Amino acid sequence: MAAAEPMTANSLAVDVRKVEGDVTVARRDDVAIEEPLEIQLCSASAEGAAARSVAVTMRTPGEDEELALGFLYSEGIITAGTRIAGVSRAGEPDPATGERNVVRIELHAGEPIDFARLERHFYTTSSCGVCGKASLDAIRVAGARPLHDVTVTFARDVITAMPGRLRARQRVFSKTGGLHAAAAFGPDGEIALVREDIGRHNAVDKVIGALLLEGKLPAHGLGLLVSGRASFELMQKALMAGIPLLAAVGAPSSLAVQLAQEFGMTLIGFLRAGHFNIYAGGERVA
Repeated sequence: MAAAEPMTANSLAVDVRKVEGDVTVARRDDVAIEEPLEIQLCSASAEGAAARSVAVTMRTPGEDEELALGFLYSEGIITAGTRIAGVSRAGEPDPATGERNVVRIELHAGEPIDFARLERHFYTTSSCGVCGKASLDAIRVAGARPLHDVTVTFARDVITAMPGRLRARQRVFSKTGGLHAAAAFGPDGEIALVREDIGRHNAVDKVIGALLLEGKLPAHGLGLLVSGRASFELMQKALMAGIPLLAAVGAPSSLAVQLAQEFGMTLIGFLRAGHFNIYAGGERVA
């Protein structure tokens, strides 16, 4: 197979052989880029003021700063009130994409960083989310606030219309068929923003990071739509962002259901073709 050629920052054009029955045709095809991203954190008040690596995630390049901020926020490492001195790129440019695959978040002097808590050195992949986080205890430790008192509601026709509206906004998916997407939307059905990534959790982190940059967290008035299944990690991220409703086109996991029930969230699964299942928080579905 011939070498790939960069097509955009998030997809490549490659030579493939397409087989249809007894016929084989040479053609070009677009595939989603998957590259590692290292997230670093530092503060002038931290020991030695050196940047520390917090996580490495396999992601599709694009909105990397949002991804880093969203990850740190959804893990409870930074909050909406954290004073961020700067967000910069570091490392050598990747020879294939030209991207610098390190994002460094620098906090103002005096901002606390619990580096002892970060000794886990999260390692994430595009398929599994944060490895090792498998219990609700991790959410309680992170200081997540229950959402029982959030009274926003979403009409059924708004919810059922969301997958089609999201699909229409999936620019890279339409080329590659290989990316997940997450969208923040309001009770009126308007999509506030859409982010795509090869990792489901990365797409959600990008949404949360964008909302953080816009000063819209906690997002008590928004719902979150994800293109895959509803996992524990995605429910955790929605909860930390204060988003009371998560809708998924796929199935939820048992821990996702438990989390939603305990923290007063609305969880919708199998959202497609005009129908869906409500696993928790049905009072928000009007």
